[in-house]
Amino acid sequence: MTAKPIPVIAIDGPSASGKGTVAQIVAEKLGYHYLDSGALYRIVALAAFDEGIDWQEENDIAELVAQLKIEFEHGEVYLNNQNVSERIRTEIMGQGASQVAAHPLVRSALVNLQHSFRKAPGLVADGRDMASVIFPDAKIKIFLTASAEVRAERRYKQLLSKGQEADYQKILKDLQDRDARDMQRIVSPLIPTADANLLETSQLNVEQAVDIVLTTISAKNG
Repeated sequence: MTAKPIPVIAIDGPSASGKGTVAQIVAEKLGYHYLDSGALYRIVALAAFDEGIDWQEENDIAELVAQLKIEFEHGEVYLNNQNVSERIRTEIMGQGASQVAAHPLVRSALVNLQHSFRKAPGLVADGRDMASVIFPDAKIKIFLTASAEVRAERRYKQLLSKGQEADYQKILKDLQDRDARDMQRIVSPLIPTADANLLETSQLNVEQAVDIVLTTISAKNG
């Protein structure tokens, strides 16, 4: 008898759309494992930065990926046994993540690592190509988004709440530039799959978005 595949819920969307927060809460409520694929690219950008490797050096970065030990534990992110949770969440590492993610060799190097997170009883994975490339057989596919202005406002308030300096106009431009880069890249562009459930969250809070995703999952399982 063929083993039943481990279920995957794929939640994709642009930067600062809230997909990470929603995905993590959904995973907790379902008792599933969680993969923040965007963090992987931030980790790679940070590792390259620490090694003095320019983010445009595709071959060097792809080779670096094979040497990295990456772990997610209790909401914390570890790179080579060092907690880098705060370092990878800076705006500059967000920009670096988008640049290294545009390299086909880097994306290919990270595929097997992402697949390794698929463990029983299930996985909630968020990113930009979870449904289209990494887990095309995902049971549930969600494309979660919001307007660039709303996303910039959310990021602006988030940075201020952490005591960091923030410039709304700069954040907005960075998000718009990143959206364009993510949507126009040749490999794994940021686009919803034909079978994805579209969720626009500009007028929703986190709890409302989570409820909609859980309702979608329940209906699919029903």
